[in-house]
Amino acid sequence: MASPRTVTVVALSVALGLFFVFMGTIKLTPRLSKDAYNEMKRAYKSYVRALPLLKKMGINSILLRKSIGALEVACGIVMTLVPGRPKDVANFFLLLLVLAVLFFHQLVGDPLKRYAHALVFGILLTCRLLIARKPEDRSSEKKSSPPGNAEEQPALYEKAPQGKMKMS
Repeated sequence: MASPRTVTVVALSVALGLFFVFMGTIKLTPRLSKDAYNEMKRAYKSYVRALPLLKKMGINSILLRKSIGALEVACGIVMTLVPGRPKDVANFFLLLLVLAVLFFHQLVGDPLKRYAHALVFGILLTCRLLIARKPEDRSSEKKSSPPGNAEEQPALYEKAPQGKMKMS
């Protein structure tokens, strides 16, 4: 049977992966929701206007929106389908992406309700990464080791030195 930690990591990976595939797809195409797509276009135009450095680097709102959307879709697919270490790498990139999006929302002065989802999913990404990277608990291994190995098992109490005590 899988450990609760494994179940938690898998559940978070699949849920977060599907969410980011969905959000990335909304940024890339109006097929899922025309209203959400148009809102994304408007939002990314305001982000580029608020950060003139992007314009100087040759990044327009379309390039920014599509590159972020493509990265979200790619990392979401990895989080959902690919086993092992690549999930942690995708998790890290998505966390950086969420931090950038939070920065953009703050830059344009959006109210909290416009970016609350980014905060929540940033926290979930952080939790997933911390749980996945936490070392395995060694207590189950110590329970299964033979009791004859005194070297490996620390003594619970140090034995007090024996002898006579001088009272003055």
